[in-house]
Amino acid sequence: MTMKHLILTIAVLLFNAIPVMAETPPSFPSFADLVEKLQPSVVNISTTALAEEGSVATNTEGETLGSGFIISKEGYIVTNQHVIDHAKIINVTLFNNEKLEAEIIGEDKMTDLALLKITTTTALTPAEFGDSDAVRVGDWILAIGNPFGLGGSVTAGIVSAKARDIESGSYDNFIQTDAAINQGNSGGPMFNLKGEVIGVSSAIFSDTGTSMGIGFATPSKMTEWVINQLRRNGKVTRGWIGISIQPSPEGLVISRITEDSPAQKAGLQAGDIITKFNATPLTSATNLSRMIAESAIDEPLNFEIVRDNKPQTIQVRTIAMPEENASPDNHQENPAPSAKEEPNNEEKKTETETSPKKSPLGLEINNLTPDIIKKYNLPQNTNGVVITSIDGLSDASDKGLQIGNLITKVDKKDVWDTDSFNEYIQEAQHENNRPVLLTIQDSETEHFVAIKLR
Repeated sequence: MTMKHLILTIAVLLFNAIPVMAETPPSFPSFADLVEKLQPSVVNISTTALAEEGSVATNTEGETLGSGFIISKEGYIVTNQHVIDHAKIINVTLFNNEKLEAEIIGEDKMTDLALLKITTTTALTPAEFGDSDAVRVGDWILAIGNPFGLGGSVTAGIVSAKARDIESGSYDNFIQTDAAINQGNSGGPMFNLKGEVIGVSSAIFSDTGTSMGIGFATPSKMTEWVINQLRRNGKVTRGWIGISIQPSPEGLVISRITEDSPAQKAGLQAGDIITKFNATPLTSATNLSRMIAESAIDEPLNFEIVRDNKPQTIQVRTIAMPEENASPDNHQENPAPSAKEEPNNEEKKTETETSPKKSPLGLEINNLTPDIIKKYNLPQNTNGVVITSIDGLSDASDKGLQIGNLITKVDKKDVWDTDSFNEYIQEAQHENNRPVLLTIQDSETEHFVAIKLR
């Protein structure tokens, strides 16, 4: 090899050894243009309300701060119901700092949404609703609001989760985000990168009252449904069939049927296990409650159920939800007592008649004796065990079980005494601590409660 060839070969090797510059990684998007377009749609809301001491209103006035967004050129504004609850005066501040008094068109406490209206000669910039069902976990979102009174604040984050049930109501279906949501953001819009509202900032999970990266928004699909009714009628009319439902090891079980309700007239029964609703598999009791509520009045609903291990389909037509029905189609049939509530001294006493048995359910149970039947006014000539003590931190307490309740079945198997009860519970323990379905006998009816083991 000649010297010339050697030099050329070395030059080629050196060239190949030079690292190729890596492509510049994509940078985070700038939201500036989008924010400039969206901010005029967002408003600050301040209210003056009569402060309450106990159940008595005083003359002391308190002020709340929140957010909202314009949805029409006529001046309609969406916000949270809790922002304007008990408001004496509601003031809306527009993006140009114009301050206007607003009137309440309608409120819906069940979804914590409210519709306001302002009158102004200022040209308004309405926001448009997007499709919250199309949102994916990991999508970018923008939240604009009035945190701590700092109007027009913008935060960005991603969708952390969907369909969150935070046990705030019967129709929980929140979008979770890590965008900073703080006090004063309530009622503000959550936008996708198309500039569409896909949620209404409604709640945060926090130990301090400030953002911990866990915020929740009411989906736009639910918001539109509620707001359209408030705009037309000033209130929300929901479909109702008269059932209470709870999760169970087998699916969603009907725990109660309201007398003379559409469900009872159609043939549904307490203990039926619902597997599909209008041919759609069910994921939670809350989702079923919401779908029933959002059904049109007199709409036929098809329930695929299992009864006595046999599948069948029953059709039920909805009626308007009775206004006095505080928690219709609710899977939380009896609210859990407050942590501050203590049972009375009589309930604290341990029964000694037949040596009560502890259970992994957080219960003390006792065999039936003449004295216990008399004490708790239980039906004569019945079988089962009676609850004589409840751990206030147990799932049984959360589900509303009470001292004096009579348990007649576990997973639909008859309970004769504490031995048979504990045997069924041990079976559940051996099957990875699965939940059990208890049948509770009241003075007139029976209902079903699914309880987690601890």
